[in-house]
Amino acid sequence: MDGLATVASAPRLIALAGPTASGKSALALRIARARPAEIVSCDSLQVYRGLDVGSAKPSARDRATVPHHLIDVVDPDQDFSAADYGRLGRQAIADIHSRGRVPIVAGGTGLYLRALLRGLFEGPARDEPLRRRLERMADRYGDARVHRILARVDPESAARIEVRDRVRVVRALEVYRATGRPIGAHHRSVAGALQGFEWRVLVLDPGRERLRAAVEERTAAMLAGGLIDETRRLRERYPGARPLDAIGYRQASAVVRGERTVEQAQRDIVALTMRYAKRQRTWFRHQESATWFADASQAEEAALRWLDGA
Repeated sequence: MDGLATVASAPRLIALAGPTASGKSALALRIARARPAEIVSCDSLQVYRGLDVGSAKPSARDRATVPHHLIDVVDPDQDFSAADYGRLGRQAIADIHSRGRVPIVAGGTGLYLRALLRGLFEGPARDEPLRRRLERMADRYGDARVHRILARVDPESAARIEVRDRVRVVRALEVYRATGRPIGAHHRSVAGALQGFEWRVLVLDPGRERLRAAVEERTAAMLAGGLIDETRRLRERYPGARPLDAIGYRQASAVVRGERTVEQAQRDIVALTMRYAKRQRTWFRHQESATWFADASQAEEAALRWLDGA
């Protein structure tokens, strides 16, 4: 992507995106150590305090070496939205620039990246009668029935939203009924984009086999590094907290409850993470104009050349 510049001499910003475990954080650190830069995390779990092992937060040493932002922002039982992220992320970017440093956005939460760079469509108010009808339909006939309705009126959103993601399917149908336009069309026309910066999105995607090996290695490291104990503590302190339904914490919770063994949880985490990675790829292909790299060193070279004005 050539980026979005408000003026010819606008400062530059790099966003590193892609599927989970693809090496974005390590790449961001290398770039930040090569240039006077600071990192803005773009991860929907790392914003929560206490979710350290399961969100693969950067180590204390890495954070001491390179300043990181949008990590440990709220407690797990507090609400935090993509709009909140976009607002705080733009503040962080402005602060970084004010110190004469380069902002590097790194993470795989596509909606957060969109909120930061392009702004978000607020949308019409909730249509409770419609929601109740769709919920009853999904309960009776399955989520696939409601997803097929979305596919008829908004095939673009249906291709992007997983069948079982009932919340987003219902919201897309709600927006279509209220406005007569697909939700994606609203997203593309929304105001509130990041102003004053020229930015470029690089997607790091090493391929399925290499990614699976990285996911397996990271999952084993998380379990060895205390994921089960961390989950137990979080469940005791924040019972019912929504972030504990995320991949990794949900399977660790099953171990805490005695419903799964650690080995079974490990297999489940790997399988679900690979499915999530597939959805991330789809999101970035449909939502962001980006340059894709299978090799991290090539992405690093391209990022540094672009930051230097090439």
